[in-house]
Amino acid sequence: MTAAAPAPAAVTTEGLVRRFGAVRALDGVDVRLEAGAVHGLLGRNGAGKTTFLQLVAGQQVPTSGRVEVFGEDPFDAPRTLARLCLVREGQRYPDGYRVRHVLAAAALTRPGWDAAYAGRLAAAFDLPPDRAVTKLSRGMLSAVGVVVGLASRAPLTLFDEPYLGLDAVARQRFYDELLADLARHPRTVVLSTHLIAEVGDLLDHVVVLDRGRVLLDADADTLRGEAVQVTGAAERVERAVHGLPELARERLGGTVRVTVRVGGDDRPAADGLVVEPVPLQQLIIHLTTSGTGADAGADAGARQVEPAATNGGPR
Repeated sequence: MTAAAPAPAAVTTEGLVRRFGAVRALDGVDVRLEAGAVHGLLGRNGAGKTTFLQLVAGQQVPTSGRVEVFGEDPFDAPRTLARLCLVREGQRYPDGYRVRHVLAAAALTRPGWDAAYAGRLAAAFDLPPDRAVTKLSRGMLSAVGVVVGLASRAPLTLFDEPYLGLDAVARQRFYDELLADLARHPRTVVLSTHLIAEVGDLLDHVVVLDRGRVLLDADADTLRGEAVQVTGAAERVERAVHGLPELARERLGGTVRVTVRVGGDDRPAADGLVVEPVPLQQLIIHLTTSGTGADAGADAGARQVEPAATNGGPR
């Protein structure tokens, strides 16, 4: 009896390149985002996150390489595109649209749309159904995107920082709703965000882009134990961290705090020292500023800083 072929990943890219003139927004990106997980797409401004999501959503075509969604090229593929939902910060809607028009349009285009759930979410975020979209505050506009993304229940849902306009209470409501609804209706979610400290506990898997390249691609639980801070007398700290990749160092008098990457049995012994795990946000900051990530050996001259986003340009 022949074994069944494994189900395709939600997203697979190989050698993915996207150029805008002389700038490489994405430069040889290889990732595999498994179905049924919450993936964090992290990185600084200009890292290529928005460009990546637009390629996944079939809104752009690669310069070279390939992208597949559930095993198919998403560009001009109605069957595949019906299975995904991309929600972006500052999403534009047709002139004259009111909140209820946005939700009605989503109901027509999203096969898994749950109108009752959308109504409850809209009420929870205090969205007036008859308010013109052009009259919404930034926070309300962000809430519209959150409602569309959650109530669509698309097998692949991509959030490109649409919740940045929400205040802290509303963002927490979004995170709570996301977790609760995923428990009832499992699907694949990609969160592109700068708010790493807030979403860190939601993530199953993390991809960090840096200047168009994959700096980090790891299981989130593994990553949470990837680095430690060792604090204490300088001589003891130096002995404890000897031979470990160093990410950061601080000194105050005779006391030193060193952040190092660890693995397996490499964890420094707490012999008169304070050894603490590094929060995910701090680890990402260290990796993207220390040059010790996966691309540390890359030719720096080939890694151009992307310009600020423009219509059709890289982000």
